[in-house]
Amino acid sequence: MALQRQHHYGTGRRKTAVARVRIRPGTGKIQINGRAFDNYFVLATDRERIVEPLRATRTLSSVDVYANCHGGGPSGQVGAMIMGLGRALMSANSELAGVLRDNKFLTRDSRMVERKKYGRHKARKRPQYSKR
Repeated sequence: MALQRQHHYGTGRRKTAVARVRIRPGTGKIQINGRAFDNYFVLATDRERIVEPLRATRTLSSVDVYANCHGGGPSGQVGAMIMGLGRALMSANSELAGVLRDNKFLTRDSRMVERKKYGRHKARKRPQYSKR
């Protein structure tokens, strides 16, 4: 992979989570909010999903990833990390854009939580109906 600058950045968003991802040439170390990758995301499925963009572009052992995640929950942060990582990889090497786009690593998932409506318990849940 031809990296011209030292660092490449990408920002990803999912639900209310935001991930600012920075990559640089390295050995494959991943660090999130100053913590080791395995300590931050405890579920194996979340860790697998995050390294998918690196596997698809064959850069798993050639870049170090540093990320700051905030907002949302674990699944939202995973989605934000995937998008941010994809954008950072595309910033580093524009030839990877096709692979990243085909695997939907650059696509923003626009689904958000529906707002609560008045007269309802949640967005759609109604109060219990009483016939008598």
